[in-house]
Amino acid sequence: MLQMWQALTEAVSRQPANPEVTLVFTDLVGFSTWSLEAGDDAALALLRQVARAVEPPLLDAGGHIVKRLGDGIMAVFRNPTVAVGAVLAAQEAMKSVEVNGYTPRMRAGIHTGRPQRLAADWLGVDVNIAARVMERATKGGIMVSGPTLDLIPQSELDALGVVAKRARKPVFASKLTGIPPDLAIYRLKTRREFLPSVETVETNAQA
Repeated sequence: MLQMWQALTEAVSRQPANPEVTLVFTDLVGFSTWSLEAGDDAALALLRQVARAVEPPLLDAGGHIVKRLGDGIMAVFRNPTVAVGAVLAAQEAMKSVEVNGYTPRMRAGIHTGRPQRLAADWLGVDVNIAARVMERATKGGIMVSGPTLDLIPQSELDALGVVAKRARKPVFASKLTGIPPDLAIYRLKTRREFLPSVETVETNAQA
C-alpha cells in the first residue's frame, strides 16, 4: 500500500516521494546528570527556558519541529543553509538560559538526506545518521555532515560567520555507531572562536 501511495505521489507531482531535506537534532549536554541533582522543578524550569530560546529561531526560519525529545528536539528544513543559520541563532539564544546558576550547553547535529516520511514523522537511515552526528558533539556545539556541507557554498558560510573544521574520528569508535565509515563530520565554529588561536600563532611567529 505504501509503495502504491509513493508511486501515485510521484506520478502526480513528478518529483521523488522522498524529497531531500535537512534534519536537525539538538539536546543538552549532561542534562540527565544535572536534573537528578537539581530536582524536577528546576529541570522543568530549565526545559521551558530552553524551549523559548531554541524553538522560535527554528520556526521563524521555516523549520518544522517534528518532535520534542525530552531535553532536545528533532526538526526538518528544506534548505541546509537556512537550517545552519537557524541553529546558530538558537545557540546564541541559549546564552540567556540559566536556572539556579546553571547554564546548559546545547549540542546539535545537522544532516541532509532523503528520509521516509510517515504521517507527521520522519524515519530511516538518514534520521539515524543525523542523531549520531549530534552525538559526536560530546561537549556541545554544532556538528554537520559532509552531505550537508557540500550543499552550502563557501560564500554562505562566510555570510553566516562560521568555519567548518573536520572532526577527527574517535580512536575507539565502534563499528556499530550507525554512521557510514566514509561519512565526513565537521564542527562549525564562529570566526571569533578561531581568533584566539590565530593571535597566538601570530605572536609565536613574531617571537
